[in-house]
Amino acid sequence: MDVPAAVDAALDGESVAARIPLRGEDALFVTATRTLAYRADGLLSDESVTEYSHAAERITVAEGRRKSKVTLDYGLEGEDTLTVPAGKLDDALHPIIAGVLNHADVTAAGETVKRTYRFSELTLIVTSDRLVKHVGAAVWDEDYEEIVFGEVTDIDTEEGNVASQLVLETTGRTQRIKAPNDSFRDVRETVEDALFAAHDADDYQEFRRAVASDRPEAESASAVAFDNDSLEPLGGRDEANDPDGASAEAGEGGGQASAQVAVEEPESSPEPEPTVDVEELRAELDDLAGTVDQQAEHIAEQEALLAEQSALLEEQRERIEALRETIRDQ
Repeated sequence: MDVPAAVDAALDGESVAARIPLRGEDALFVTATRTLAYRADGLLSDESVTEYSHAAERITVAEGRRKSKVTLDYGLEGEDTLTVPAGKLDDALHPIIAGVLNHADVTAAGETVKRTYRFSELTLIVTSDRLVKHVGAAVWDEDYEEIVFGEVTDIDTEEGNVASQLVLETTGRTQRIKAPNDSFRDVRETVEDALFAAHDADDYQEFRRAVASDRPEAESASAVAFDNDSLEPLGGRDEANDPDGASAEAGEGGGQASAQVAVEEPESSPEPEPTVDVEELRAELDDLAGTVDQQAEHIAEQEALLAEQSALLEEQRERIEALRETIRDQ
């Protein structure tokens, strides 16, 4: 990998995990702990290297027509903003998110971040071990959710007209991931590939067999197994009248013995009927979640439009200022 001398000096022996070309000779060099933004010599600027630590609590993005900004929030220590060409935003964001997740111990040593998706206010990060999900204005912060592939027992899809859902059954609950239809197939295949690989499976059938083999063997239908030879009446054996523990002889005595056991046997208490339909509640929650996601998508679209308009106004201000400087020089 071609590393400029200025970047090599700033690395201080740390290895580069990824290089993201920006414009001309400008590039980002991502390590395990930080991102180094390299700006080459130009007509309006000197060569420089700026460091952005991965010890961030929050990542936000502001997209413009020509330039986009990635802001790393460090809590009480403030924040830093990295500016990249608009067309390079996703390329730059992916390794930065991977570095931040690693620093925050969201991902484990040796775990690989495979893909990053952004849909309005939904961010999906697919790793080799899990699916990280974040909903909100930020691309990522500490209010994330994760679905560990080792806990997934089944995968399915629910198709819609505009967006579809990836349904992941886990040992805890059912997780639904909604994505626009134009990107859904890519999301599904990426998640499936990572999920199957995590279970050492090549396809869905092998995944199902692997999941089944991981489950403990089913216990017998009876919760408690009884040894018939050890059963006694609830009052205990009468050793004087029946020293051998034998049952009463057939006939009238046998009938009395049977009647006595029937009287002494406790009646089983009927189980209380559930007062809440859990499945119905889950369905209502899923419907509510879908409504919230749609509203969030609408809000995100409006915010993106405002951001573009703000960027356009900023460009116009810069042009006006440049014209003023030209007039002053003349």
